[in-house]
Amino acid sequence: MTLDHLVLAACAGAALTDWIAVARGWQALRWVAKPAALALLLLWAALGPSAGWPLLAALTFSLLGDVYLMLPADLFAAGLGAFLIGHVCYLFAFDAPLLTRGLWLVGVLLLATPVTLRILRAVPAAPLRVAVAAYMLVLAAMVASAAASGSLLAALGAALFMLSDSMIAWSRFVAPFPGARLAIIVTYHVGQYLLVSVLR
Repeated sequence: MTLDHLVLAACAGAALTDWIAVARGWQALRWVAKPAALALLLLWAALGPSAGWPLLAALTFSLLGDVYLMLPADLFAAGLGAFLIGHVCYLFAFDAPLLTRGLWLVGVLLLATPVTLRILRAVPAAPLRVAVAAYMLVLAAMVASAAASGSLLAALGAALFMLSDSMIAWSRFVAPFPGARLAIIVTYHVGQYLLVSVLR
């Protein structure tokens, strides 16, 4: 087994451990498993033959966002900012014509508008509402860029990432729903893995 395979196996093990910790409510285990999963995914990305700075930066800021959102303090705005920068980095990672990205962006925005508007109406403070709206726009642009790249796996990964973030916002601002925490982390990890598998 190569180093590449060992790192990916360790990443999968950390992600699965995190899923179990979420399902069981084992918060102490999450302190280790959650950042470990992204750190190992970042290492796996770095071992790839085509890994560039945008991908590595996107994963680094994702890891930072994971830590912010995991801490007991209310660092939602900091986590939002870290993931926002991560999505911008992903925009640079995809090779797609600007016009094609724009066309896909229109489609993604049309599909996401009902859920986005419902979330924004539920955000209590105006400054945070603006920040969430900006985040959702950049997230939609990332999904559009992934789709415009022509890779089905990248498009699926980005869509799962968007679904995960949308569930976070819905649970936080609209209403929590059964199984939300597990659904959020599973779609997030799988989405990130698919993006990395295409871009590394």
